[in-house]
Amino acid sequence: MAIEIGAQAPDFELKDNHGRTVRLSDFFGDSPDSRNVVLFFYPFAFTGVCTGELRELRDHLDTFVNDDTQLLAVSADSMHTLRVFGEQEGLEFPLLSDFWPHGAASRAYGVLDEDKGCAVRGTFVIDRAGTVRWSVVNALPDARDLDEYVKALAAL
Repeated sequence: MAIEIGAQAPDFELKDNHGRTVRLSDFFGDSPDSRNVVLFFYPFAFTGVCTGELRELRDHLDTFVNDDTQLLAVSADSMHTLRVFGEQEGLEFPLLSDFWPHGAASRAYGVLDEDKGCAVRGTFVIDRAGTVRWSVVNALPDARDLDEYVKALAAL
């Protein structure tokens, strides 16, 4: 079951596609890096629906990466796979590897498909205090509607 709206967002520390450590909690509180976060879980790089969703985010990047908002995309792919995928697709936002311990962040948010070893399509909008304010969880084959998280961000 996915984490509930109003809950404190589980913290995690993952490597991005360039080997940098990204800690979710670094975006919360009174720090200069404090921002709302769109946390975007997806099954696998290089797959049709995932690639389409990430391209759509790329094409609307100024909505999701700015002074108020940070987009973090998470999959169970290795950091090396994500680096190639990000370069190939021109993705200029962090692609986080939930590879090891396998699926730990996805599991914390209730979006890990244990049988397939990957996240289902879960998106969480988290405010600067670290509280989950909106979420959607779709099955593996079902793409998400970008306009829905744009509306959720506007409501913060």
